[in-house]
Amino acid sequence: MPSRPSLPLRGRHGRGDDPLERTDSWFLANGLSYFVPEKRTEARAALSPRRTVPRLLLVALVAAAGGGALAWVTGQVSAAPAVVLSLVIAATVVYALTVLHARPIVTWALARTVAGLRSLLPLATRALPLLLVFVTFLFINAEVWQLAAELETGALWLVVLLFAVLAVAFLAVRLPEEVDKVDDEVDDAFLVRACAGTPLEAECTRLVADPDADPASYATVTGFERANLVAFMVVIQAAQVLLMAGGVLVFFLLFGALTMGVDVQSAWTGLEQDDITKLPYLVQVSVPLGKVSLFLAAFSLLYLAVSTVTDDTYREQFFGRVTRELERAVGVRAVYLALRHERGAAGQE
Repeated sequence: MPSRPSLPLRGRHGRGDDPLERTDSWFLANGLSYFVPEKRTEARAALSPRRTVPRLLLVALVAAAGGGALAWVTGQVSAAPAVVLSLVIAATVVYALTVLHARPIVTWALARTVAGLRSLLPLATRALPLLLVFVTFLFINAEVWQLAAELETGALWLVVLLFAVLAVAFLAVRLPEEVDKVDDEVDDAFLVRACAGTPLEAECTRLVADPDADPASYATVTGFERANLVAFMVVIQAAQVLLMAGGVLVFFLLFGALTMGVDVQSAWTGLEQDDITKLPYLVQVSVPLGKVSLFLAAFSLLYLAVSTVTDDTYREQFFGRVTRELERAVGVRAVYLALRHERGAAGQE
């Protein structure tokens, strides 16, 4: 791939007229912060061990102190690792959103998720019925109630975090394949289509017509920019899966409240009826019911994350909405880099 010119080359044009400057703003507005060289450089510097290790140690110490104190107060040993892991994850997310400039990525991805909520219903009607049939058999199983009832709150939260982390890890491993498929299909027609309505529309037409430019050669997405696109898809996918898993949680809370009397819950959990904590005026909505519903919803979260990526029917419906976004990002980036290279070559003459 041709080398990229240094940033000062863009300064020869006014900010309002320079397509590179306007494209930088377009990248940020469309959740592509790592496509902007300055943001990418800052994020790379923020990941250096000199900056991350002290912060990680501080978070670990605070989390360990908080987890130990909570375990001592509640008498639940499992509360300590649950708090530590939760705080480490929370601190990592905050660091990514602020210092690593991931906020535009997450904001844009969530906005796209909200905009596509209408299309989530048809997908849910495909994914949820078979899942609910399978999971309902677990819900009416006494062993599952005994297992969930005996789990301490901290242990149950660790199980939920385990399923959630596995789901996100699976998405992060499999979704880069979608980026590879898109950048392998780039040609001149792809670039013209992708750049339509963007600040590089005119430059794209000119570069495509220039036999010496070859902007399609810049299509391969690597490094932070590839991570940007993967993060975009992971957030969209995770948000949609989380919404469906939340639907599973609500379903089992309602189903259990209607069908699982306190006497049945007592028999299946081994707890005395007086020891089962219940909501006022809703005696069948109990802590054991909440634990079982949360456990099965977390399991459903992992199942949905896997099935929506591996099943062809789900893949087509899930990725149909984001493919256009990926194509546009890859196409605009290729033209952006080709224009930077052209200016760099002109500046060296």
